[in-house]
Amino acid sequence: MASSMRGGGSELQTAMLARHLDRGRFDVHLYLTQAVGDLLSTIPNDVTIHHPPESFSPRISDRIPGGLLKRQAEWFRDLIRRADVDVIYDRTFHMTLIAGHPIVQRGSSARPCPRVSTIVSPPEVALPLVEKRFVWLKRQRLARAYRRSAAVVAVSEAARQSAIRYYGLPESLVQTIRNPIDVDSIRDSAGSSEPGLEPDGSLRLVVVGRMTPEKGHATLLSAIGILAKDWPEQLPTLRFRLIGDGPLRGDLESRWKDMVLAAGPKDAIHRVEFAGAIQPACSEIAAADGLVLPSHFEGLPNVVLEAFALQTPVIATRAGGAVELQKSSDEPTCHWADPADPGSLARAIREFAEQADQRQLHVANADRLIRENHDLRSAMDRISDLLMRVGT
Repeated sequence: MASSMRGGGSELQTAMLARHLDRGRFDVHLYLTQAVGDLLSTIPNDVTIHHPPESFSPRISDRIPGGLLKRQAEWFRDLIRRADVDVIYDRTFHMTLIAGHPIVQRGSSARPCPRVSTIVSPPEVALPLVEKRFVWLKRQRLARAYRRSAAVVAVSEAARQSAIRYYGLPESLVQTIRNPIDVDSIRDSAGSSEPGLEPDGSLRLVVVGRMTPEKGHATLLSAIGILAKDWPEQLPTLRFRLIGDGPLRGDLESRWKDMVLAAGPKDAIHRVEFAGAIQPACSEIAAADGLVLPSHFEGLPNVVLEAFALQTPVIATRAGGAVELQKSSDEPTCHWADPADPGSLARAIREFAEQADQRQLHVANADRLIRENHDLRSAMDRISDLLMRVGT
């Protein structure tokens, strides 16, 4: 289950699962709230895609909290019956609210259709930030839905511990299976892109993510402002290329223009380019000198895994499960900064620019980390075994 195939981290992981589940064990169906997005082209032809009508005809009951959700759950319940589904894999809390709705659990078959639910971000941070209305009610409903799951998977230990605390779940119910990365596929998608010097010798730093508050783009702009005040002449200047769209894009672009005007065009030594949505972003990451992840919270950031696979050095905040992308301080994989702290992020970016040898050490450590901890086949086997155990 996924909301769409537009290209976020959960959509990427869901599409990967649809491609790699063993067809000798599974007949794969994919539920999408909206059947749109660039990742649709990556879904194999043997996967049956289901989606509800583009819009349900309005009803007065939709104004009641949970009214529209109830109708979505009724449609999903009927789908479960028609397709004779044995096990449901619901990923993200939006999908869990549908699949874990009492209507689905009571009416799918003679027995409730068992579910494996996946939590992708620390909910004590993510739910209040993403859901602006009736957060307390959604928290209660999600807690009940997760307790009715046969198993709950968290993509990081940080997300697991947060879910146990926030929803009051038994520790035995929630296990950690970290996001895998398909190294070969990522490298094929990136093609032959390689970092190359800008005409002015500047370093190219790419930021990939939807422009929403939790992704930290505003923090990054503040950090760039700090860097401009005392940037050493001997260091290359920085060119930031922001890949992605979202509700904050207009405000961010306006803020950057104001920063340039305030500094004066000649004194704005670093550059920021708003490139918009680019799918896939692998070639952009591969062609950059570094990736910046300025997020305020993360479950386990797929974009960092992609950078690791492409051997692109990373500057990242210690946001949620992101810190689990480094085993120990003896095997550093990133230049780290504190979340929502422009000064800390500015220091990390400056250290990145100063330490070319350290960047290459990070790349080697990161390559080893993903092969040991994020192997695609190992993760697919664990998820497959869990689905088989729950569904039979």
